[in-house]
Amino acid sequence: MLKILIVVTNINAYASGNLETGLWLSELTHIYHAAKEKGYEITIASPKGGNVPIDPESLKPLTLDKISKSYWNEPGFRELLKNSKSLANVADQKFEMVYLAGGHGTMYDFPNDTTMQTIIRKQYESGKMVVAICHGVGGLLNVKLSNGEYLIKGRKITGFNWFEESLARRKKEVPFNLEAGLKERGSDYRKAFIPMTSKVVVDGNLITGQNPFSSKETAKVVMKELEKQTQNK
Repeated sequence: MLKILIVVTNINAYASGNLETGLWLSELTHIYHAAKEKGYEITIASPKGGNVPIDPESLKPLTLDKISKSYWNEPGFRELLKNSKSLANVADQKFEMVYLAGGHGTMYDFPNDTTMQTIIRKQYESGKMVVAICHGVGGLLNVKLSNGEYLIKGRKITGFNWFEESLARRKKEVPFNLEAGLKERGSDYRKAFIPMTSKVVVDGNLITGQNPFSSKETAKVVMKELEKQTQNK
């Protein structure tokens, strides 16, 4: 059975304390749903383990799509989000895919998490799939390979851009500019022509999605790539 790891945030507010944040729900539900349909074994983990806060913006009628709504209304799923495993607990396990879900909360607990960096480096260097979406892409920022180079250097990549940050009215709240950070690390940053529309970038075993509106397409692309990998075994 194929095993996948979905990594989510533990952070529930911006540093200013003015606004709540957390995981962007659809960035978990679409990949979760697609993997569940295939019968894959799914582990949900977070840096500390335990409760996974949900960004209230992602529960609003305009952003809560059908799949996300059905999972949100499922008590078993909500219970799962209260009891995520800690990254330390799963660090030695082998997964076909590691997926970093987004939400602004990840900007605080993903970039400097050394356990996460080790998991991603091992995963990437063994040729297995590393996927990140939206702000979850920040979890790749500081990952270095065994040769000391940044993993994303020279890699085609996408992630939530600075203009989208102003559309989301979060420019003054966020701890850093993700788009600028990705470019500083030497990545080949790509973005959709129209902000807040779907964009998925595949570069070998590294797959990234730009924003919440890429959740569905990212899940689709990932499932196709996973199938290819298992057929080639």
